[in-house]
Amino acid sequence: MLSLQEARKRVEELRREIREHDYYYYVLDNPRISDREYDALVRELENLERQYPELITPDSPTQRVGGEPLSEFKTVRHPMPLLSLANAFEPAELKDFDRRVRQLAGAQVDYVVEPKIDGLTVVLTYENGVLVQGATRGDGTVGEDVTENLRTIRMLPLSLPDAPPRLVVRGEAFMSKKAFLRLNEERDSRGELPFANPRNAAAGSIRQLDPRITASRPLGVFTYQVLVSEGVSLESQAEVLKYLEQVGLPVQEHCRHCRNIDEVIDYCKDWNEKRHSLPYEIDGMVVKVNSLRLQDALGSTAKSPRWAIAYKFPAEQVVTRILDIMVRVGRTGVLTPTAILEPVQVGGVTVSRATLHNEDMIREKDIRIGDFVVVQRAGDVIPEVVRVLTERRTGEEREFRMPDRCPECGSRVVRPEGEVAVRCTGIACPAQLKELILHFVSRDGMDIEGIGPALVTQLVDRRLVEDPADLYFLNKAEIIGLERMGEKSAENLLRAIEKSKGRGLAPLLFALGIRFVGTRAAEILAERFGSMEALSRASAEELTAIPEIGPKIAASIVAFFQEDQTRQVIEKLRQAGVKMEQEKPAADPRHLPLSGKQFVLTGTLSSFTRSEAEELIRRLGGKVSSSVSKKTDYVVVGENPGQKYVRARELGITILDEAGFLDLVSS
Repeated sequence: MLSLQEARKRVEELRREIREHDYYYYVLDNPRISDREYDALVRELENLERQYPELITPDSPTQRVGGEPLSEFKTVRHPMPLLSLANAFEPAELKDFDRRVRQLAGAQVDYVVEPKIDGLTVVLTYENGVLVQGATRGDGTVGEDVTENLRTIRMLPLSLPDAPPRLVVRGEAFMSKKAFLRLNEERDSRGELPFANPRNAAAGSIRQLDPRITASRPLGVFTYQVLVSEGVSLESQAEVLKYLEQVGLPVQEHCRHCRNIDEVIDYCKDWNEKRHSLPYEIDGMVVKVNSLRLQDALGSTAKSPRWAIAYKFPAEQVVTRILDIMVRVGRTGVLTPTAILEPVQVGGVTVSRATLHNEDMIREKDIRIGDFVVVQRAGDVIPEVVRVLTERRTGEEREFRMPDRCPECGSRVVRPEGEVAVRCTGIACPAQLKELILHFVSRDGMDIEGIGPALVTQLVDRRLVEDPADLYFLNKAEIIGLERMGEKSAENLLRAIEKSKGRGLAPLLFALGIRFVGTRAAEILAERFGSMEALSRASAEELTAIPEIGPKIAASIVAFFQEDQTRQVIEKLRQAGVKMEQEKPAADPRHLPLSGKQFVLTGTLSSFTRSEAEELIRRLGGKVSSSVSKKTDYVVVGENPGQKYVRARELGITILDEAGFLDLVSS
């Protein structure tokens, strides 16, 4: 029997060896030992930990089995906004990006280029070297706490011996191509629907309420950005990647430091040619200004940083055959033709359907049933028919005609003058209702977790739901009576439905599916009218007087509220307790104490999160900027400030520590 000292040494050797083999198996899909040999290593480690329980640590490979199921995810506020990237599709757009950056920088700029993994963004927090929290990106400000699920990812260290007291990093969780194919084969054998692509599979696995399901699915993760690093000073993105690797976090090996935009373009083109050689999906390359100080100075827009851009690869094209053309009915009654294809691999995903958009497009491209066609995934996501290979026609192809009756309810279809869309006239069309409910529960709408196409089909077909408001009157017994819905699932669903009642006016307006009213228009309307009641009484003239609300949107809104069915649904929603008012601002910003003042925040505040401090400034009439300039009035400095502090001193801008900021807002 080994001594404690000998056991400790062997345990560390086994853990190191197992982690290395996990990386080769789960990430590179290139195992270096057989399953039998791997299992023997794990069993040896388990036996030693059983004999010496004092050697068990939270980061041991034996501890990654997943805990008990959760009832729901807690929310997590990120230390700073996690913005999305602007896209470039041509080399010329990369040159335009470089030109803008150099104009602002006043000098030549170098870049770091990283493969853009098609996965799910995650934020990892380590305190004193231990992983204490993992979260999804969410809306960029608030995400979901998925710590227990992320702990099951074998290539993610649960402890970092050389990490600073607090380290927060951003990364991407993903599923390899082989793991994705294996998972779909398993789902198919159980009669479950396959995932559409590896990204959906990774996202669905990370957002499982039962960590044991996540643990059963081989996921990987790569890190690429430091959000918080107490006591660590980094000057460039190249240093960031090197630092992440040094502390023990997984980093992609194909990142490159490029001296200029021409080298960037060459590297992007190179990876476009060989992207399929990677064991995981990438859909482009991320180009980042290398200097962190320059990143700070460039700042960001409301949606994306000015110092980075995503170069998206051209869509991959393949040839296949159209077996049939079917028509789908959407939530607004539009009939959309869809090509049924001979299944074909496009960009690592099996495609069996492609949108044909409308009747006019079918005529313009002369698409016929039986044609051989070139298909691509637009943006590597949505399959579409690019062109017909007329030279391969045999004469047996059949022309397609749009039906004159709705394929779902049999009602007459019409094509309004001036439109390309053909619409069902049926007021009780089940296909429209199903699509409307899916829109109603979507993330930008009422955000009701757990309601998908299969469940909606059951709810509508069994007449449990005849309009979106009926969701709020479902009971536990009705839900349990549906396929694949047990008691726990029913409780989770009812909890999600109840939670959605407080979403507010803007999401509700979007959820109701008013034609031409997207998320932005819904926000504008909620801000302007403040309540559903006030908006329902608005005239077309009042609506068109609002910037960004044109005659088409105004006419659609007025027509929507004139419908008897609309009034009935809104009344049912009100009876259910759904919030229909917008929180009004406290006062005219022009008369508030910080009116006209521009603030920049840097470092970590102890009294507020970054978002809370920004919200306080805005509530008091001030503006918050992401970068320091001559227009900045105050720079608020917390612990471990970044280059914004240095820039503020250079420009002679008033610097407030946390106490000074509290004094200012209190007064």
